[in-house]
Amino acid sequence: MKKYWNIQFSPTGGTEKAARALLSGLGEAETLDLCNAEKDFSAVKLSAEDLAVIAMPSYGGRAPAVAISRLKEIKGCGAKCVLLCVYGNRAYEDTLAEMEDAANAAGFQVIAAVAEVAEHSIIRKFAAGRPDEKDAGQLKDFGVRIARAVNEGKTGAPAIPGNRPYKKSGGAGLVPKTGKACISCGKCAAACPVKAISADGKSTDKSRCISCMRCVAQCPKQARTVSGIMVGIASMAIKKECSKEKLAELYL
Repeated sequence: MKKYWNIQFSPTGGTEKAARALLSGLGEAETLDLCNAEKDFSAVKLSAEDLAVIAMPSYGGRAPAVAISRLKEIKGCGAKCVLLCVYGNRAYEDTLAEMEDAANAAGFQVIAAVAEVAEHSIIRKFAAGRPDEKDAGQLKDFGVRIARAVNEGKTGAPAIPGNRPYKKSGGAGLVPKTGKACISCGKCAAACPVKAISADGKSTDKSRCISCMRCVAQCPKQARTVSGIMVGIASMAIKKECSKEKLAELYL
């Protein structure tokens, strides 16, 4: 019996929103959260009859290294998969190619890929509110088209854009800091995908932080923020590329 999977790395929720919209055209799915630092992903085993949506954000044109590492631990066992790359309206560059290689290494059979825009996780004014209702409708339609192709016996990967070797990965330039509003509840530390935050939430290991902003999104007191000056500089650097609205793309 075919089982659907939602294998996602969604620190701030945009990728999850896009994945659920795509899956609405495919079927009810079991979610596997790649943000979970406590999960033993090597114990996860799919079957050849299964179909998975593997969803990740693009960070500077690359897939998050920790998400790629955890994906490779999963036993795909020939299950078909759809790659979903979500980006903040700039460019996704080598993200899908990197995801394709990781999925193949894990034993998945890539049959389709989708690139979707979501609100930028740091500079929220770029692609604000996306994926919106229009995006959700388009993603659902993509899901229906993919399901039809699978039912018709679709095998083999489409031509997926990206370079090999991949572009150089950037460092974590924006590390959230803790403000006076912090109540040391520990929610940020528990949610951090790479365990970069101390148990009391007061300090962050800059060498481990991946600037995913999950701690900022999870903080109940909005006590974790990034430098406004640095955000302003980053905003100016990508303003031109992010100003033109981009639409979802399907590779099938």
